[in-house]
Amino acid sequence: MAIVDPFRPALPATRRLTAIGSIPGARLVPGLLLCGAVTLAALGLERVETGLFGHAWLEALVLAILVGALVRTLWTPSQRWTPGISFSAKTLLEIAVVLLGASVSIGAIVSAGPLLLVGIAAVVVIAIAASYGMGRMLGLPHRMAVLVACGNSICGNSAIAAVAPVIGADGKEVAASIAFTAVLGVVVVLGLPFLPALMHISEVQYGVLAGLTVYAVPQLLAATAPIGAIALQLGTLVKLVRVLMLGPMILVLTLVTRRRTDGATATAGRMPWHKLVPWFIDGFLLLAVLRSFGLLPEVVLAPAATAATALTVVSMAALGLSTDLLSVAKAGGRVTAAVTLSLLVLGAISFGLIRLLGIV
Repeated sequence: MAIVDPFRPALPATRRLTAIGSIPGARLVPGLLLCGAVTLAALGLERVETGLFGHAWLEALVLAILVGALVRTLWTPSQRWTPGISFSAKTLLEIAVVLLGASVSIGAIVSAGPLLLVGIAAVVVIAIAASYGMGRMLGLPHRMAVLVACGNSICGNSAIAAVAPVIGADGKEVAASIAFTAVLGVVVVLGLPFLPALMHISEVQYGVLAGLTVYAVPQLLAATAPIGAIALQLGTLVKLVRVLMLGPMILVLTLVTRRRTDGATATAGRMPWHKLVPWFIDGFLLLAVLRSFGLLPEVVLAPAATAATALTVVSMAALGLSTDLLSVAKAGGRVTAAVTLSLLVLGAISFGLIRLLGIV
């Protein structure tokens, strides 16, 4: 056994830091701590919002991006911070996507009824295709157009965050998509409760409409609670089914993206599954199946949802730290136009579904 000489001079500070940095995983620590600090700031701001207004208009996920981007605009992190920031933006986000599978239940889908279920799926697919087309017409890059389309058509920030690693979107694209989508999401929540009086629609119709157009579940509660219990319950059910479209959509985007990257559909078609589909999609599907067949203990569901939310916020902080607000602002006009038009199309399609199914 080696004997340590207590009288031997200590290593200089720079040597000690170098030695610590050689420990596996230690290089991630500075960036992880920075992302954690931004996350805590975002959670604090969300609490301030709740205290002032009764609920948070901007969730911690959005605030983490804004705070991180503000820090990045005022100060450029050195190489020392990069590994932890990159790990948080990619790996932690992928783990969060896996954990989201624990919140998916086939039983919840079936309970919505076959016609409404097919209708919701059709609305999502048509809205994504239309939104993507409008985004490209407005000059948005392919990945940005995909993010805006999926964010507006499925579940806002969560959809953007989940789709980003699949299509290889960078921090600037994700931050811009979430920032502008979040602002429009707040506008929808504020304006939607006026529709029953303006358009003479019933509480049931309003619940379906809110479930098809509002982004996040907390926003849905804020938009439907003033109208009535029926609107809240039906809106929540429709919203849940709409969120469940995220899994199939991610799988489709994975297949399409891999084939585009490969350059030949035939070649991609012969690729083994484990190379064609990212590991976190496999994990998402596995947990969804286990949850649906009651093989996941109830005691783990709430912690899994909490962990998924926390990891997503940390990863959004990392994306914010990788984004310069000045560069995001340059794309503001086109992104805003794309998000606005996409939202209007989603609303029109949703009204069409309500009329088609004869919901009264």
